[in-house]
Amino acid sequence: MKRNVFIICLGFLIFACKQPEPRKPVQQKTSSFIDESVERSKKLLDAEIAAIQAVIQKDTLNNYQSSDTGFWYFYEEQKDTMAYSPKTNDVVMLTYNVMNLKGDTIYKRKDIGLVQHAVDKSQLFPGLRNAVKLLKEGEQATFIFPSSLAYGYKGDNDKILPRTPIKTSLTLVEIKKDTTNLNRLK
Repeated sequence: MKRNVFIICLGFLIFACKQPEPRKPVQQKTSSFIDESVERSKKLLDAEIAAIQAVIQKDTLNNYQSSDTGFWYFYEEQKDTMAYSPKTNDVVMLTYNVMNLKGDTIYKRKDIGLVQHAVDKSQLFPGLRNAVKLLKEGEQATFIFPSSLAYGYKGDNDKILPRTPIKTSLTLVEIKKDTTNLNRLK
């Protein structure tokens, strides 16, 4: 009897020390879904860029520039005498409106109001965060953003539909320099 108990205990010890094996997924996913999603997103972006280029082609009155981050803009009011553009952690006061590509206003400047924004912080949509850094105090420019730099695949859950490229007129009212960075600039 002691021998049987010893064998049973020895068996438990041997099997108890075994490392647990991870469970295999019931269904293995392939990368084809991701590849299809990437291709679909590329086609949507290409269609948006074509629509934006058509708007730019029709607007012969303004000289559009393309940004390094994937949007287009032109200056409505440019201040050549001002030299300082906002840097990270500066606080800017700005006003802007939001339009569709046809120029119909979605959100009016007066409804949005004066916005205080810490540069490179995430309270504005991605394109606008980058656009702010191109302007100097007192300048105004119109920007055209593909949906990926605007409100993206969700829209704003109100007036802007998903995957909608937008146009915005932005005025940089004031720049308050970040004083904590002044020592690094010397």
